[in-house]
Amino acid sequence: MSDGPSYGFDTLQIHAGARPDPATGARQTPIYQSTAYVFRDADHAAALFNLQEVGYIYSRLTNPTVAVLQERIATLEGGVGAVCCSSGHAAQIMALFPLMGPGRNVVASTRLYGGTITQFSQTIKRFGWSAKFVDFDDLDAVKAAIDDDTRAVFCESIANPGGYVTDIPAIAEISNAAGVPLIVDNTSATPYLCNPISQGATLVVHSTTKYLTGNGTVTGGAVVDSGTFDWSASDKFPSLSAPEPAYHGLKFHETFGPLAFTFHGIAIGLRDLGMTMNPQAAHYTLMGIETLSLRMQRHVENAQKVAAWLEGNAHVAGVTYAGLPSSPYYERAKAICPKGAGGLFTVALKGGYEACTKFVDALELFSHVANLGDTRSLVIHSASTTHRQLTEAQQVAAGAAPNVVRISIGIEDTADLIADLEQALAKAHA
Repeated sequence: MSDGPSYGFDTLQIHAGARPDPATGARQTPIYQSTAYVFRDADHAAALFNLQEVGYIYSRLTNPTVAVLQERIATLEGGVGAVCCSSGHAAQIMALFPLMGPGRNVVASTRLYGGTITQFSQTIKRFGWSAKFVDFDDLDAVKAAIDDDTRAVFCESIANPGGYVTDIPAIAEISNAAGVPLIVDNTSATPYLCNPISQGATLVVHSTTKYLTGNGTVTGGAVVDSGTFDWSASDKFPSLSAPEPAYHGLKFHETFGPLAFTFHGIAIGLRDLGMTMNPQAAHYTLMGIETLSLRMQRHVENAQKVAAWLEGNAHVAGVTYAGLPSSPYYERAKAICPKGAGGLFTVALKGGYEACTKFVDALELFSHVANLGDTRSLVIHSASTTHRQLTEAQQVAAGAAPNVVRISIGIEDTADLIADLEQALAKAHA
């Protein structure tokens, strides 16, 4: 695409990053299933390895199919660049890797996907990193948690599993005042519903496995850089501001400016961590993104109807969907996610843990899987699965209490979804 006109979201989700294949004229982006790429000559190879020229070396670092996906996601998010990797969990480590070091910490929301809480509370300790979990609705607590060793603030735009909406501008203001980047996981909202960068986020991460791909076929992740953070304003981020020994003293921020984080993610992150996205996965995700806006509109429309019906059911103790007027996040959702509150929420059932497991087993149209963001409607009892490793107090804080099931609403006929929920609720409380 040319840099001239300013295109709308629906156009960009189809065309951004993609150009007809110069060799064959193929209109759809080909799957470049190649490990390595031939150099023009020795000087060309040296320039690539010295980061003096942009090009393809080895598919652990860069691949033409993945490059199209990176450009498309960055464009939709309003960033300057993106790095795609093997999963959403990989994206989180990739985002933190240039920022953290032994003894450093990340201030994270208590309302996060259970796997993220485990990754932050347990796994990153092996790197000498730590996480402080805070209720991000308590802005004073967020401020108080940031100290001299904090290197990032992390939250989800629409939190998994509860569908809670984060006040991104308020958190961004706190992060900016402290001189640390705000990382927002935008998986549940997608750039169609929420644009964290325009609201002050420094970095955006995705599990592309979910809504971006939308068809439950491949895993993947992405880190999008806003290009707005001054990595040289302090000595907190030497990976980006100080000389890099592996590249003869090159300073990433000084050399690449707004693209410093993106280049570091490829030249250091993918090179050494090896969390590479394969080209076939990139191809499936590119095809999924072509219909992103259409799918998200239907996800939101269906979720609104189903959540409202559930809220009125006698067997239901509560519904967390931020699109309902009863939600404490209703007004915030209209500001943060003006096109809708997404398709993800939780339902608290009367009858507790046992009722939840019976309910999940009785559903026929909903698929009981550890995933979300599919065209199919999905359900899971988080306390016995995705959040099982957490204490009950942590489960409750994350919105995954024992009496709660998570529902990801698909794009089916809502009458069919409601009928399935109705019969399952009746069986669960028989």
